[in-house]
Amino acid sequence: MKQRHHSPRFKILVLGGAGYIGSHMVKNLAGSGHEVVVFDNLSTGRKSLVKYGQLIVGDLSDETLLEQVFKEHKFDAVMHFAASSLVGESVVNPAKYYRNNLSNTLNLLDAMVQNGVQNIIFSSTAATFGEPEYIPIDERHPQKPINPYGASKFMIERVLNDYAQAYSLNSVCLRYFNACGADPDGEIGECHEPETHLIPLALQAASGRKENITVYGRDYPTDDGTCIRDYIHVNDLCSAHALALDYLQEETNAGAHAFNLGNGNGFSVKQVLEEVNKVVSEDGYSLPVIEGERRDGDPAVLVADASVALRVLGWQPVYKNLNTIIRHAWAWEKKQQGKGK
Repeated sequence: MKQRHHSPRFKILVLGGAGYIGSHMVKNLAGSGHEVVVFDNLSTGRKSLVKYGQLIVGDLSDETLLEQVFKEHKFDAVMHFAASSLVGESVVNPAKYYRNNLSNTLNLLDAMVQNGVQNIIFSSTAATFGEPEYIPIDERHPQKPINPYGASKFMIERVLNDYAQAYSLNSVCLRYFNACGADPDGEIGECHEPETHLIPLALQAASGRKENITVYGRDYPTDDGTCIRDYIHVNDLCSAHALALDYLQEETNAGAHAFNLGNGNGFSVKQVLEEVNKVVSEDGYSLPVIEGERRDGDPAVLVADASVALRVLGWQPVYKNLNTIIRHAWAWEKKQQGKGK
């Protein structure tokens, strides 16, 4: 494994830096001494999560504002977290996903090319693979997205490959599996509206902010009949981005690159809910669970092979323990519960 070297201090534009993963990334960058500018339209992000760096409220569809931001600041790199990311919504409203995720990213990339900013780290997704043909999923796995969300991200990966060839734009695409957890310091955490992720939904049901949690199907071809997913702590995602930033500093790493990010071991829905119950019961709470039918498009198993990221980036996930991930998220949920009273 490569030793991480200390990168020089950079000025980074973080798009979507008021969102869940983006806000954790901003904290990580600021903690490493980088200068951060956050650009977010606050449609799903929250101003309260931007605790480090300057916030510019704006949309990537605003080409004039983008040009102004790039002229005003001399960025060394861009990190792009600004995307619509609800699979179900993408099916009923594909226009929003192609416009926001694809067209707006083209605006961004063109502004980068015009202003000589050569390095971008892009949040991609396991949804670019579609139904898994084998498990665990490595970088060689065919990419056949089955919904407009996955398709929009896959298109950007193609665009980044073409921009590397034509304009010498260097990129790293990081394909996340299931992002989860919260800042171990309790300063920031996950707060989507609407929330669609299993762990925060379960914790909201336990704290009383939701009535219950639904298990969608118990007849999958897995050991306990529920879906298996690869959960990766948000801080581990951030460390991969930081390493990708270092990686792009080496001239030999020019071009377009993609890495899968996951823990490489899956947990079933049943296992996750049992672990949630264990954590919340220590505080006298319990988790109300109800049964639902299978949902369309939910593969039985999604697990990453992240060995390339471990080998090439020197990435090492720290929070692989499901109990630890849930404890961090529960500490954050208890803070949110207090606000709702």
